Amino acid sequence: MCEIFGVCCNKETFINDYLKTFFSHSNNHPHGWGLAVSDDNNISIEKEPMQASKSEYLKERLSLPIVTKSALAHIRYATIGNIDYKNCHPYSKRDNSSRRWTLIHNGTIFDYPPLNGFLKHQKGDTDSERILLYIIEQINKKQSELKRTLNSWERFSLLDNIVSDMSRGNKLNLLIYDGKYMYAHTNYADSLYYLQNENGIIFSTLPLSNEDWQKLTFTTLMSYKDGKTVFKGTNHKNEYTDNEESMKLLYQIFSCL
Repeated sequence: MCEIFGVCCNKETFINDYLKTFFSHSNNHPHGWGLAVSDDNNISIEKEPMQASKSEYLKERLSLPIVTKSALAHIRYATIGNIDYKNCHPYSKRDNSSRRWTLIHNGTIFDYPPLNGFLKHQKGDTDSERILLYIIEQINKKQSELKRTLNSWERFSLLDNIVSDMSRGNKLNLLIYDGKYMYAHTNYADSLYYLQNENGIIFSTLPLSNEDWQKLTFTTLMSYKDGKTVFKGTNHKNEYTDNEESMKLLYQIFSCL
């Protein structure tokens, strides 16, 4: 599986040490890396379809201070989608109100028909990109119905409904940033942790230090701003567990990459 990392802080925070440890896990996730760093209302995204620990560019990037309030990072183990740039996370897209959404995903969508309509429209091949395109479509649809932009609770409520529905039978570990709020979700046991400190909150698939990392609230979408919990969603109880059928499907998909 992939690994994901996120930062949501109340002030600009030096994150190089956490990132270096996170990207060191890429020996087991060699199919790409990505980094999104927020600067006010802008996000810069850098990524390569190669093992992070072998990237000279990333080595140079991490040798310079990375100080930010919000960031996302990803290392990829390909299951769906070829090994190339367009299939590296993070994915980012603006809705019709110009709000920019950025997403990273650890998991696999085995069956969710609403995503199928984006197969011909996405730039890459991954189910993860289709998740973002579907979210943007639903945001735009709701805003068109209301004839205004959504407020923070309405955005969260819409995402909560999407995640609750999509999580049935699918592995859906997500970190999403909408320029103001960070959303986090896991439905696969022991695969997303958080560290709360005076600067805010850091998320990671695995603990990255000897500090007091805790398991993220399970099967429940969470929303954060400036390092604090803002909204807590529905406990949909759709836990994903590995099974023979899904593992067989993943093997068949991966053998075709």
